[in-house]
Amino acid sequence: MQKNYYAVIDIGSNTMRLVIYSQVNSGRLHEVENVKSVARLRNSLDEKSFLTEAGISKMITTLRSFKEVVKTYSLTDLICVATATIRQAKNQKTIQQRVKEQIGWDMRVLSEKEEAFYGYLSVVNSTSLTEGITVDIGGGSTEVTYFKDRILLESHSFPFGALTLQKFFSESKSNEQAVTRLRHFLLEQFHSLGWLKGKQVPLIGIGGSARNLAQIDQSIRKYPLAGLHQYKMNDSDIAKVLNLLVPMKKEELEKVEGLSSDRTDTIVPAIAVFHSLYDMIDAKGFILSRKGLRDGVFYERLTRDLKYNLYPNVLQDSIQELVHEYTLNIEQIQHIQLLTRKFFVGLKEKGIGSLTQDDWAMLERACFVYNLGEYIDSESSAQHTFYLLANRTIDGLMHIDRLKLALIASYKNKTVFKQFISPFKNWFLKEERKKLGLLGAMIKFTYCLDATKRQVVQDVDITFNGETIQMKIYGNKDYKPEEYQTKKQKRHLEKALHQTIELEFLDVPN
Repeated sequence: MQKNYYAVIDIGSNTMRLVIYSQVNSGRLHEVENVKSVARLRNSLDEKSFLTEAGISKMITTLRSFKEVVKTYSLTDLICVATATIRQAKNQKTIQQRVKEQIGWDMRVLSEKEEAFYGYLSVVNSTSLTEGITVDIGGGSTEVTYFKDRILLESHSFPFGALTLQKFFSESKSNEQAVTRLRHFLLEQFHSLGWLKGKQVPLIGIGGSARNLAQIDQSIRKYPLAGLHQYKMNDSDIAKVLNLLVPMKKEELEKVEGLSSDRTDTIVPAIAVFHSLYDMIDAKGFILSRKGLRDGVFYERLTRDLKYNLYPNVLQDSIQELVHEYTLNIEQIQHIQLLTRKFFVGLKEKGIGSLTQDDWAMLERACFVYNLGEYIDSESSAQHTFYLLANRTIDGLMHIDRLKLALIASYKNKTVFKQFISPFKNWFLKEERKKLGLLGAMIKFTYCLDATKRQVVQDVDITFNGETIQMKIYGNKDYKPEEYQTKKQKRHLEKALHQTIELEFLDVPN
């Protein structure tokens, strides 16, 4: 399979990073290399806003190291961008010239507007959020944007970041006093933007500080799923982490699970920014986006032929990516979706199972990835299906929805379903657990209707006399294997529906 490789170098105020992506058939990017260096270039800006020679040398040395990594890939494209510190440096042109002469790369210095735009673009192309406020706190600046219907409406770059906000702590008698003073300052700054106040939309955190906040929260909660992208917290979760860290000394912070050692002195001011902004907009949750500026730069290039640089359907693209990756049979998937739809509508019209349109959306999605764990091992396919879907990032799905997909698509029987859902019992109400079990039993049943992958079963007709569900199943070839498997699965469906089911297999009428 032909892969295209892309590289982006991000020269930030706190860290410098090289990320290499691969692009395969589905068209979306996969991160294959992520190299980070804590350069803290912001600290090398002198009082006249010139980047010192020591700072330039540190940057050049880091870029030279990145270049050695890049040499191992045959790249389709390489982009080198710089943000707040280089943007604010009065010797910016000299810095760009030094990079060109010594490394051979063109350094693009992003404007405040561009930096904010790329953060927004990364969020709307990797989540299903249609409205929200993004915040990306770097070392020397903080970018916020507001989008609605996935379209960017407002953006702003504040001239403060996690490094510059440290002064509140060095100038205060205690960390508690510093946080109080910092919070007053932040609210004053946020009040200057009328479009922020009381928006009541999700707040989406971008960047390393946001990732560390989410990692610490997951550690505290002993979170049972893998992955950070689209992880959700609320204001009390943020406050809990902030109150935990504020009294800690540096050596204590270094032992906090989930906190990078290079962020021990910047994490508290960064979390204060998130918490203050959450209050200002009266947010509907804090959602972590693992995709940020670097991803946004390439999303712009890859979507240049699309309106507004937007992928039309992020979740659909992600599901198609799974189909490609696990070489799933698209012809069978489409046939199963057709049968499942007929089955679903038949039950819904008869008032059986309390089925809703949201239930159909989950079922339709699960049809694509049902039993994909068979790719690894057919004997334990249910276990592999559940683990893979529950623990991998699926752009466009929040963690709770990813778990629902895993539970439905891995359904084997009630016993195995209970085993899978057990660690997450308090995530769902009793009725929700029953519904997920029913949807799982339904999709297992319809896959039995195509047990030999020959698309033998052509139609399903359902009648209900108030006591028994009668199903006429029409096949156009020898349907004995399908009949055998379906009758085996029938009892699981009867238990889920609390109804007796009668099956009758018939030839398709001429």
